[in-house]
Order: sequence, then C-alpha cells, then structure tokens
Amino acid sequence: MLLKPRFINKTSEVSRKTPQIGRISTDFRSLLLIIAFGLSACASFWTTHTPTPQLPTATPEPPTATPPPSVAIVNGEYITLAEFQAELARYQSAQTALGVTVSDEAANKIVLEDMITQFLLAQAARESNFNFTETDLQSRMDALASEIGGAQALSAWQSAYGYDDATFQVALKRSVESAWMRDKIIANVPVVVEQIHVRQILTYNEEDARAALEELKAGADFDEIAALYDPITLGELGWVPRGYLLDASADEAVFALQAGKYTEIIATHAGYHIFKALERGDHPLSPDALLTMQELALRNWLVEKRANSDIVLAP
Repeated sequence: MLLKPRFINKTSEVSRKTPQIGRISTDFRSLLLIIAFGLSACASFWTTHTPTPQLPTATPEPPTATPPPSVAIVNGEYITLAEFQAELARYQSAQTALGVTVSDEAANKIVLEDMITQFLLAQAARESNFNFTETDLQSRMDALASEIGGAQALSAWQSAYGYDDATFQVALKRSVESAWMRDKIIANVPVVVEQIHVRQILTYNEEDARAALEELKAGADFDEIAALYDPITLGELGWVPRGYLLDASADEAVFALQAGKYTEIIATHAGYHIFKALERGDHPLSPDALLTMQELALRNWLVEKRANSDIVLAP
C-alpha cells in the first residue's frame, strides 16, 4: 500500500501591527513667512524690479486611510473580515450539502489557509507579469453568463452564494491569477525522471515482518512471500520516483538499493515494509505519480513562499 502525501499548512502567528494613522502637519510660521515674502516681493518689484526668491512650501502629508477590518495581511494586501466571512459561509454551506460536519475552529483555519494560499499565488502571478485585464475579466464574465444561462442567471447565482458584482469580479480575478501561477509551477515538473521499479512485502505487525525477513535471508522467493501478504496486488508498487513514497526513511532506503536487492524492515504508519528494487533508470512518470509530484512541487513552492512573505494574522 503506497501512501499519498498530505500537506498540512502551518502559518506562524505573529502579533498584528496596528497601522499608524498619518497626521496633517500645518506650519503656521512657514505660512506667515511665505505671505510676508510674497508681499515684500510685490513692493520690491516696483522699486528694483529684482525678483525675490520664494521659500519652498511644505506639502502637507496626506491622511492615511483607515485599514478595513481584516483577518490577515499578506505582503501588505488585506484579507478583509467581510470577504473571509463570506468565504467561510460558502465553505460551511458546501460541507453541509455534502453531509460533512466540520467544527467552527477547523473551518476557520481551512478557509483562512486557503485564502492565504490564493493571495500568495495571485501576487506571484502579477510579479511574473501575468496581466489579467479588465477586458479579459469582462470576457470571462460573459463566458460564465453564457454557460450558466444568461446574465440574470449569473446574477442570481452570485446572490445565492453571497456575491455582488464587485466582490465576484475581485474573487474571479484572483482565482484566475492564482490558477495561472499554480499551472506555471506544476508545468516545471519533468515527465521523465529517475525511478525505481518497486515491489514490497507489507505486514501489519512487526512479528510477521521479522518472519518474512528471516525467510528471505534463508533463500525464500520475494515474490511468493509478497503474494502471501497481498494476493491482490502481489506487492507491486510500479515505477516510483524519488519523493513518491513520502516517508523519508522509506524513500531513502529504496533509492539506496541496487536492482535485485531488498531493504531491511521499515516501519511507517501503514505497516511494516520490506521493499525490493526490481530495476531502476529514467522512466516516464505514471499519471498518478505525475499528479503526486506536481502536488509536491506546489507544496514546496508554498513553503518557501510563506517563509519569505510577510503574513500577519489578526489576534
């Protein structure tokens, strides 16, 4: 049994920085000096015709806009409380429709993590010069309206899911940007990589695994023992790229093998394994392996992106 990867997003929570509200500075003394020099210049013009230099005027600092109530700030971009609550409501509604119960705490975390991920991807797309213009947005809106049965049907759908025109367009634009960046990341995964053709003996207790290993060392046939423990797949795992097994100890042990050799017992949460390398070399990824490696590439990208991003969570 080959375990699929699961990635748990973790965002370090830091104290939220309260933006400083800018102040308009008015220097009355400078203002009086400017007025006084202006009057002097007028008088001097009639007597000497020599222009009097004017003091530079101080430009008042514009007031800083009050930031909206937010749940997080991602590289200076606010995830507002309003859009988070709307997205949370949509998520909870979808789970209810599926008959799935999710606690409020878990739902809050899932939705926030997903929104942070989407913001990071969308920001990276813009940094990569992906430009989804207003014309592109309108074309996408028109296409959606056509698919759903017209503009009125699209408007009704938006209302049913808590959108108005403005919030839906913002969400659509960000969704397109994040999808573009995701596709760019996974497109870099090579389709032909070094792989090992692996077969395994999998037991669910250590005693059976030790017995199997002793039989192997006594000269028993690996395939026959594998078939005893898994008569359906016969222990066949197929061609495995590096990182596909996702258990670090298993992955390291398998890729240390030469063709025809097998490992010692390796314990994972799936059971007790003895892996055998049948052959190794460059080989095309299977559809399942390609999908797994693309998911892994995206997760690795997100880990690095988060580590280099300024993500501030509301307390």
